[in-house]
Amino acid sequence: MKRLLTQASVFLSAVFALCVVHAQVDVGDVIHKPYLVVTGVESRSISYENRAGEKGAGGKAASNLGVGRKGSPAVDIAAGTTFELCDIKGPAVIRHIWMTTRGEPVNLRSLVIRAYWDGQEYPSIECPLGDFMGIAHGRVVAYQTAVHSVGERAGMNIWLPMPFAKRARMTMTNDAKKGSVLFYQIDYTINEKLPESFGRLHVLFRRENPTTLKKDFELLPRRRGAGRFIGSVIGIHALSGNWWGEGEIKVYLDGDKKFPTICGTGSEDYIGLSWGVQQTPFRYNGCSLNKDGYVCMYRWHLPDPIYWKNDCRVTIQQIGWRNGLYERQDDWSCASFWYEPIPSEKLPAMAGPKERTADIVPPPKKEKP
Repeated sequence: MKRLLTQASVFLSAVFALCVVHAQVDVGDVIHKPYLVVTGVESRSISYENRAGEKGAGGKAASNLGVGRKGSPAVDIAAGTTFELCDIKGPAVIRHIWMTTRGEPVNLRSLVIRAYWDGQEYPSIECPLGDFMGIAHGRVVAYQTAVHSVGERAGMNIWLPMPFAKRARMTMTNDAKKGSVLFYQIDYTINEKLPESFGRLHVLFRRENPTTLKKDFELLPRRRGAGRFIGSVIGIHALSGNWWGEGEIKVYLDGDKKFPTICGTGSEDYIGLSWGVQQTPFRYNGCSLNKDGYVCMYRWHLPDPIYWKNDCRVTIQQIGWRNGLYERQDDWSCASFWYEPIPSEKLPAMAGPKERTADIVPPPKKEKP
């Protein structure tokens, strides 16, 4: 009996120790442990009315109603100029970003958001605003996932955490030929205790219009060093009839050359659908737009992570079906999201505004005589 009690005591002590360690690790888990209130972490928010996110300094601008009565809620970004969204000292974590602007395709592809982590001279995030916020082709459709939520009038949110150790700087560049209004709010927490080696969020935009025959479209060009692939917002504009989505996803991990470690069975299969694409948005997978030959689909590897130690490359084939499989070319774009430590390699050069916005607005239909 004494022996059993001793064994039970040892077991309970081990369980208690594990619980303590788990609690220490999860101190910053604001979603799954919302009851934690004494953590040392503080909340801050940046908007155009408090550009530095200073404590007790929000909403000081004056309107016709007086000081602090919605005096300066938005910024006008002139054509060809760059506006600094934030410059935050760490350690901190950006928890949420909300933005809205004119919900027009050319505007959403012309505004470019960039993020620079911990003093790197080149950005780790470089992406058109619409695609960064989950909107391919600049076509606004209301939907929600684990990463984004979009309102029917271009109220855009992103929820992926963005930790940094010393400094985070974000900018918005207007590559359009006319000015653009931007409302924004950046919510973050300071005094964060971050592990020694953690990943910073990276986002890359790519577009090929059209893709190269028999050459797989790269969602993620090869990255070197450790990382974790989170997923992509993928835009497809079918340039010809017939089914376009027989292509397989391929994830080349840690030295894979000719053949990948992870291989899918079809484009719609990769996003968790089947027998073609249906406009069905789910939490981690699905399609938010399927209209007039334009598709916006996505896949988020949050519950099913894709890690790499040394290098990673992610591609998807352009294969269609017309009485059998055949190679084809279409207009493909993507905003791909992943985490990797810094220093990190430069992102590949992004296409200019002309290439980003070409053909995203279809020509008007000709009226019948």
